[in-house]
Amino acid sequence: MSKPYVEAAVAVLRRPDGQVLLGQRPAGKPWAGWWEFPGGKIESGETPLHALQRELHEELGIEAEVVHPWLTRMFEYPERIVKLRFFVIPQWHGEPHGREGQQLSWQLPANVKVAPLLPANAPIMDALNLPPVYAITNLHEMGHKQFFAALQQTLTHGVRLIQVREKQLSADEQQNFCAEVIAHTRPHGARVLLNGDIAMARRVDADGVHLSSAHLAALPERPHDMLCAASCHTPQELAQAEKLACDFVVLSPVMTTKSHPDVPSLGWENFRAMIADYSLPVYALGGMRAELLQTVWRNGAHGIAMQRAIWE
Repeated sequence: MSKPYVEAAVAVLRRPDGQVLLGQRPAGKPWAGWWEFPGGKIESGETPLHALQRELHEELGIEAEVVHPWLTRMFEYPERIVKLRFFVIPQWHGEPHGREGQQLSWQLPANVKVAPLLPANAPIMDALNLPPVYAITNLHEMGHKQFFAALQQTLTHGVRLIQVREKQLSADEQQNFCAEVIAHTRPHGARVLLNGDIAMARRVDADGVHLSSAHLAALPERPHDMLCAASCHTPQELAQAEKLACDFVVLSPVMTTKSHPDVPSLGWENFRAMIADYSLPVYALGGMRAELLQTVWRNGAHGIAMQRAIWE
């Protein structure tokens, strides 16, 4: 006998300091005592956004003012299969309070102190720990001195996720450069991913590896002892990244880029359509600038990736 299938709208209310709101399921409900994000079932005839607003009013007595579509994930509980549509809400009207008798708690995703969490929410916390900006090194255009001066400045301004991508370097040069980047970033708590070479990433103690689209297609299994990201350009590559359970992807080119001026860009409409109902955090790449973050969020992405503008 097949399990019941339910679609739900889920709210990630996020304060400026990064804390998110969790609620404890009250007595009398399935999974009573477990903690979860606010939200609930999308009723027949409702859009996900309408269901989200209704649930926020019923559960918390608030109204969302700014809503960004984010991840869509399937999860199989013993009693049912749930399709969870997550929305990030940075602004709302009213003060959240437990209208159904549930306890509420603001928590930092990197250090959740309430337990237990509903099983479906563990990967969501991992995704929320990813910052909104993903920086890609540009040593080949900037030179050593200028790049490391810019790196120090971006770290001071809060950049916490960096990809080392310097295909012009020999293997030894790339290993040395990556180790130098890591030495600069560790005191700031930033994470570094090395493009393409899993073994080298382990040797230099990088936080992860970033797979090219070719590497993504050829890899039978992702490494599980580090972060794993992937470059995607097509729906097929996005699906392969999901299959490997990558931690996040970069989708490009959204707009025309200096490095690939002849490659057709996706544009925002195609970008939004490609990541609709997607389960992994997506960074937009190609013509990105910091002031486009709001546009990126409105189109369902987690953040922006930059190779040139980030260092300027």
